[in-house]
Amino acid sequence: MKNSQAITPDLSRRTFIGKALASTALLTAGGILPGFSPQSYARILGANEKVRVGMMGVNSRGLALATNFALQPNSEVISVSDVDTRAASRCLATVAKTQGSTPKNQPDFRRALDDRDVDALVIAAPDHWHAPAAILASKAGKHVYLEKPCSHNPHEGELLVAAAKKYKNVIQMGNQRRSWPNVAKGIREVQTGAIGRPYFAKGWYTNNRASIGIGNEVAVPDWLNYDLWQGPAPRRPYKDNLIHYNWHWLWHWGTGEALNNGTHMLDLMRWGLGVDYPTKVTSSGGRYRYKDDWEAPDTQVINLEFANNTAMSWEGRSCNGRTVEGNSVGVMFYGDTGSLLIESGNAYKIFDLDNKLVKEVKNDLPIDPRNRMDPSQALDAIHIQNFFDSIKTGAPLASDIVGGHQSTLLCQLGNIALRSGGMLNIDPTNGHIKNNRDAQKLWQRDYATGWQPTV
Repeated sequence: MKNSQAITPDLSRRTFIGKALASTALLTAGGILPGFSPQSYARILGANEKVRVGMMGVNSRGLALATNFALQPNSEVISVSDVDTRAASRCLATVAKTQGSTPKNQPDFRRALDDRDVDALVIAAPDHWHAPAAILASKAGKHVYLEKPCSHNPHEGELLVAAAKKYKNVIQMGNQRRSWPNVAKGIREVQTGAIGRPYFAKGWYTNNRASIGIGNEVAVPDWLNYDLWQGPAPRRPYKDNLIHYNWHWLWHWGTGEALNNGTHMLDLMRWGLGVDYPTKVTSSGGRYRYKDDWEAPDTQVINLEFANNTAMSWEGRSCNGRTVEGNSVGVMFYGDTGSLLIESGNAYKIFDLDNKLVKEVKNDLPIDPRNRMDPSQALDAIHIQNFFDSIKTGAPLASDIVGGHQSTLLCQLGNIALRSGGMLNIDPTNGHIKNNRDAQKLWQRDYATGWQPTV
């Protein structure tokens, strides 16, 4: 009797993702994803040469990314870096089980950058670390897979663009919907006249987040390197309601819901309307639901106008999960002959001016848009493979750092408008704020001594 190999959950997921990568190529125009050829797909799925990656930040989203990178047939996670020893231990065990080899435990990611065996750094640390870590990785000769938003503030985004130009490495931002086949197909429908001339887009995100309460200054837990966690940010006392997620809502480290989740939708709207920088930005909102330490708005509307006679609007509701168009997250494009809805998953619908559904492309892989750790593993693997293909062959990125910065900047300008009076006039050639000293003060941040990022 022949020996048979047991099908473990991790092996089953690896097989599923491999099949998903192969099958989703057939869902796009011409049968392949942008930036891929049939030859490159065959090479990627059967590759012997693996991209060796280091993980930075592996508590939640980072753990999901580490798992996904470990599942790829042409990738190996060889180092794990986290300031939380508990998170690092979980990730090391998960990756070892998934890929069959245990990565190095490198608590300080800078030691991973010293390792010549590391080809790329995957960054899923808090927002204030995104650009500084990516710049350090670029200087060290590493490629970078950078979770959104690409930067904490606009100045850092410009530094990232300069770094990629100088060091000529691959930097892919993790706005994964750029690689979802049906989403990309829907955007092409918008761009090629399915709804006539698109002139307005509306995006949204909704959730039912609880209060974060009032934090107390307490001793730093023994499992946490709080000094390294703060890194480039000026030092502040440790509070018991800060780590691991609530930093999102504090301006010192986070960027609010607009960049936490709005980046995805504003990116799709910018893509569909074919715009780069706006001419005018307005924003309103506030912290309405609870009285606690949360500083960013829990309810916000950002409106942007562009020189090509188009506009977009994003609505974020962190503490009221009522859906829009039946989706907790999504984008609607409006044109002179109809409308196109990109839903929360890998799906879209087209309506005529009488609101009649004229076309529907349904979701073919499961996702959960409110899962903050891993909403769409198989679909996101396509984005990872695009990153690898760019490293190996120079293929165009689905989300290069120039476009990543432009989409991130739209959200940042919305936050700056809200925090500085509600309205900004923008130079459409470079996205810079015009004639507003209060707003311009928020273009960049102060840094801890010795931590200021430079290219």
